[in-house]
Amino acid sequence: MNADPNIAPGLDLTPGAARPRGIDPASAEKYEGKSACVIGAGFGGMALAIRLQSAGISTTVVEGRDRPGGRAYFWEKEGFTFDAGPTVITDPPCLEELWQLTGHDIAEDVELMKVMPFYRLNWPDGTNFDYSNDEEQLNAEIAKLNPNDVVGYQRFLQYSAEVYEEGYVKLGTVPFLDFKSMLKAAPALVKKQAWRSVYDMVASFIESEKLREALSFHTLLVGGSPMKTSSIYALIHKLEKDGGVWWARGGTNRLIAGMVRHFERLGGTMRVGDPVVQVHTMGTRATEVETKSGWRTRFDAVASNADIMHSYKDLLGASDRGKKYAKSLSRKSFSPSLFVVHFGLEGTWPGIPHHMILFGPRYKGLVEDIYKHGVLPQDFSIYLHHPTVTDPSMAPEGKSTFYALVPVAHMGKLAVDWDDVGPRLEKAILDEIGRRLIPDIHDRIVTKFSYAPKDFAHDLNAHMGSAFSLEPVLWQSAYMRGHNRDDVIENFYLVGAGTHPGAGIPGVVGSAKATAGLVLEDLAVRATA
Repeated sequence: MNADPNIAPGLDLTPGAARPRGIDPASAEKYEGKSACVIGAGFGGMALAIRLQSAGISTTVVEGRDRPGGRAYFWEKEGFTFDAGPTVITDPPCLEELWQLTGHDIAEDVELMKVMPFYRLNWPDGTNFDYSNDEEQLNAEIAKLNPNDVVGYQRFLQYSAEVYEEGYVKLGTVPFLDFKSMLKAAPALVKKQAWRSVYDMVASFIESEKLREALSFHTLLVGGSPMKTSSIYALIHKLEKDGGVWWARGGTNRLIAGMVRHFERLGGTMRVGDPVVQVHTMGTRATEVETKSGWRTRFDAVASNADIMHSYKDLLGASDRGKKYAKSLSRKSFSPSLFVVHFGLEGTWPGIPHHMILFGPRYKGLVEDIYKHGVLPQDFSIYLHHPTVTDPSMAPEGKSTFYALVPVAHMGKLAVDWDDVGPRLEKAILDEIGRRLIPDIHDRIVTKFSYAPKDFAHDLNAHMGSAFSLEPVLWQSAYMRGHNRDDVIENFYLVGAGTHPGAGIPGVVGSAKATAGLVLEDLAVRATA
């Protein structure tokens, strides 16, 4: 029995030992004796760990918090389950592939449930718009706002399909390690007018301002301003139309739990509750990973799913490379933070859908206040998450789980005392939900708590409390984002929101595929050298 309480031992992968079902013997032989460490057990980190372990590389995941998940952490309070987020699951095939690598099925560990409508969008004047991939219903919804936009939407959807093919299918899992790779991709992106913003591109097809907001807000869910994020992100519409929007029974935390279970089934090792404090280097190689407890182990490859600034400034801070790249990162633009109110209510609310956007009185002006001016506006738009309408197991019988999220500027732009501001903002958010949806909301609250930018910074080592790492703008995309493999430390890799392609579950799972390809290639070469 292992005496270390932080470590969950995997299966025996020593030569001659029985191997987990599905690991290809030839691959296992190729990588025999090779080891990798993944720092951080978020979606990106777990996806990378599964890919490496599936190939036969002895992989250890080291997570600093008391449970896996990263941004997909969760809390249980008074019978309610509160996911920290993310909450929108799209492109299930990118997840299913992690099981299929070894002949398994995601259904062994996770139950995915369809969500309909995808979102309900609501404006202060009482207008509702239900967005889904039911073409007949969606056209009727569009026609209610502006009949002329039914045709315009079809043209926009065609554009979305084209950028989906170029930006997601062709480039979403391809690492951009040099400027030449960026130049190779440039002509197709220029042809699709990638320099234009999502909002600008939507507006070229759509007349109704409400519909322009409805079709451009998605970038906010991955940390980008609709007025600045490249129009390539319009691919999200094609992604949702083809693949739908899904939920994991029990919460997105159960998707993480399923990934952990599958990783351990394959022989992977989880080390939880022991944060990494340093990645040791010698010359141009990462040599050992050291944790707060004093655990220190040598690996052939090290990948970080931690915040990109934390990875270089702190974990690699003793190296020249860490200091130099951290300085470079400090000049980049980081996405905003979030203020999230989690609350459990008495009663059930079948009339409130799973995902809802409560737009405020302003759109462009509000976005500029957050991204450009760095002020805390008096008005706000709210993303309201109501999982119990799909999955009643998230709350005690007869009760409901919610969270309400508003984007706020990160701590580098917005310097406020969140211990003072937080309670007042929390009340204002709940008041607005009460005014528009649940009149007696305050009387129904069983439990509540809030999560502020300072919590992102403290719990996740997020630079300035940023919720989505580097801002997803064109000049910080692909080659100009963090590289999947470091340029100097040849066996140090990145996975997650700070590297290509970016934030969101499909994005970070895609980054894992790109990074895994590099690790497998590099370790195979070293094995034959």
